[in-house]
Amino acid sequence: MVVVAQLGARMHYAVPAILARSGRLERLFTDICAPPLPEPLRAWASRSGPAPLRRWLGRVPSGIPEDKITSFAAMGLEYYWRQRRADTPGALTEGYLWAGKEFCRRVIRKGLGPASSVYTYNSAGLELLQHAQRRGMFAISEQTSAPAAIYDDLLEREQADYPEWVVSLVKDPFRHAYEERERMEWAAADLILCGSEFVRQGIRAKGGPVERCVVVPYGVHPHPQLRPRDLRHKPLRVLTVGAVRMMKGPQYLLNAARMLKGKAEFRVAGQLDVSAYARKILSEHVNLLGVVPRAEVHRQFEWADVFLLSTLCEGSATVCYEALSCGLPVITTPNAGSVVRDGVEGFIVPIRDAAAIGDRIERLANDGHLWAEMSANALARASEFTLEKYGERLLRALRKTERDWLEVGSQTHEVLQ
Repeated sequence: MVVVAQLGARMHYAVPAILARSGRLERLFTDICAPPLPEPLRAWASRSGPAPLRRWLGRVPSGIPEDKITSFAAMGLEYYWRQRRADTPGALTEGYLWAGKEFCRRVIRKGLGPASSVYTYNSAGLELLQHAQRRGMFAISEQTSAPAAIYDDLLEREQADYPEWVVSLVKDPFRHAYEERERMEWAAADLILCGSEFVRQGIRAKGGPVERCVVVPYGVHPHPQLRPRDLRHKPLRVLTVGAVRMMKGPQYLLNAARMLKGKAEFRVAGQLDVSAYARKILSEHVNLLGVVPRAEVHRQFEWADVFLLSTLCEGSATVCYEALSCGLPVITTPNAGSVVRDGVEGFIVPIRDAAAIGDRIERLANDGHLWAEMSANALARASEFTLEKYGERLLRALRKTERDWLEVGSQTHEVLQ
């Protein structure tokens, strides 16, 4: 039996729901979650309610028996207000560190019952992983993103190359502590689950125990049937979904849009987190929609012909899975950690390469047969990466690694300690 300790509603509580369906969930610990509501009320609130209400309503642990859920609502509210009040990168990181430690403290105090394993997430599981190992339990950490130290290395270069895009140049005094916490979690885990090979190689690059890493790609619910697509319209419609911040590569999207003026139309749906200068020059070539409610994102996928994610650092961007499920050829980078295969469902281009982005978009704009083939391949690929298939891969990985761990027995703990 497994205890899952999860801050937030990552992937809509997919992991504890998968474990509950398989009869392996002992308990879900989380910070704050919403109760099931009648669908008409939920639909109205999701469409018309204030942003905090909409976010709260997205935290419904569907498929998990209520008697298996323990939530720390007061802590969740305090965490929310700490994030809202954070006016510097350091204050935000300090809030993450506080939440991870406080969450683990509360979980340990409640107790783990008869569980034999714990499942945690990076930056929010250190003390619980250490507690589990002291009790002889199997300790699992999911690394949901590339290591913080990898992210920081990439960000430092971007800020040097594009200083006018930076919102704040104030240094984060807590970032080293965050990176160190992640490394200590790797040391305390018997199994580190990675959403992509990019994440696994990032752990290797930072000296982590790559031999304990297992790659398990994610999955998403298939999108509803879309209208038939027709590329006879011009220009080609290119969509990006996600926050507009430097590490998502909007600076390279902009340069590609400039090169393809008149040949492609660019639209970005997501929170704007770049300087006023960057917003101004972006808006001259790209339609910046800002935050789009989750319920409305499907319409953006329906509008698009091609999906673009010019990101520099992810874990395994679920938005790419969603784009595939809509039949969109995807252009992205190796650092997206996607399941897109170069030349099959789209194109994989190097990071920081606007010319490559522009070239691939132009190919699709000029070759309707290539677009149609990649669109069909996208749908076929998406069928391999549904939430159901993700559950099968996850349970297979857990069974195998737990079995291997039991065969090694106490020797494993001697090595880890």
